[in-house]
Amino acid sequence: MTETRYDVLGVGNAIVDVIAHATDQFLVDNGIEKAAMTLIDEDRAKALYAAMGEGVEISGGSGANTLAGVASFGGRGAYIGKVAADQLGDIFEHDIRAIGVDYDTPRLKNGAATARCLINVTPDAQRSMCTFLGASTFFSDDDLDTGRIKAAEITYLEGYLFDREEAKKAFVRAAEIAKAAGRRVSLTLSDSFCVDRHRASFRQLVDNHIDILFANEAELKSLYETDDFEAALEKVRAEAAVAAVTRSEKGAVIVAGETTVAVPAEPVARLVDTTGAGDQFAAGFLLGMARGADLETCGRLGVLAAAEVISHVGARPEVSLKELAARRGIEIPAPVS
Repeated sequence: MTETRYDVLGVGNAIVDVIAHATDQFLVDNGIEKAAMTLIDEDRAKALYAAMGEGVEISGGSGANTLAGVASFGGRGAYIGKVAADQLGDIFEHDIRAIGVDYDTPRLKNGAATARCLINVTPDAQRSMCTFLGASTFFSDDDLDTGRIKAAEITYLEGYLFDREEAKKAFVRAAEIAKAAGRRVSLTLSDSFCVDRHRASFRQLVDNHIDILFANEAELKSLYETDDFEAALEKVRAEAAVAAVTRSEKGAVIVAGETTVAVPAEPVARLVDTTGAGDQFAAGFLLGMARGADLETCGRLGVLAAAEVISHVGARPEVSLKELAARRGIEIPAPVS
């Protein structure tokens, strides 16, 4: 087996987030679906950006946010995702390297602009996302770094990337490279609307390639087309080696074969912005899995990271998750050599 250089390698949409506070009426006036991710074109992105209130620009993308969390835990991470040769592309590339994540995907030239996600956060801390995928969807087989994938304990695939056929093929190919190298592959379902668009492809992936599946309760129910959470849990138990399902204030449920582990949510003094909660849960859980921790420890790392990120605006940690875990008495195993 190739020498292990990374705990986690992420493959996903490279996006710059624009986050602003908004009222529910703003969502109605601008035709924004609350608490969901809606894909928009470039013209709509420009118009909505102009209508939004004062915001902050932060490098994002679900998978990249997860790798930021892995790095904050002291993990070794790499990321593959496409940006354009433009100003937002400069921001994304600088930010992800600055936090210690290995990143070297060739940029798109003379094409679509770098992707951006316009996130409106309402007073109840729900985030409503309108995403222009731009350059990120021009990701293809040519952008895969076989050497890095083979050198990662776990390759983490972002469900949002499924919205273009070339990207979908690259996604599956990345899973095949990892599995052929004896590595594990993880998938996040990303969004229930994403599941609705790609249910058949996701089910095929879970059946044939996925070792660790991430979903929230709504996404899992959508995947198996049922309103019964327990029924959905039993179905995923039969298809995925490990499934980690987040349930907001109820914490998380992890199933692996006949084993079921319930992890309570970490207390949060003040809920500010739920953006990135699932991404950071995945960061903690994946690092634990990559380091050989038991399922309960993986879950505790996940809920710890999720609690930190929902206590402030933005989808990436603002404090060291490694230090936070140490203060909570959660031991992170040493890297696999």
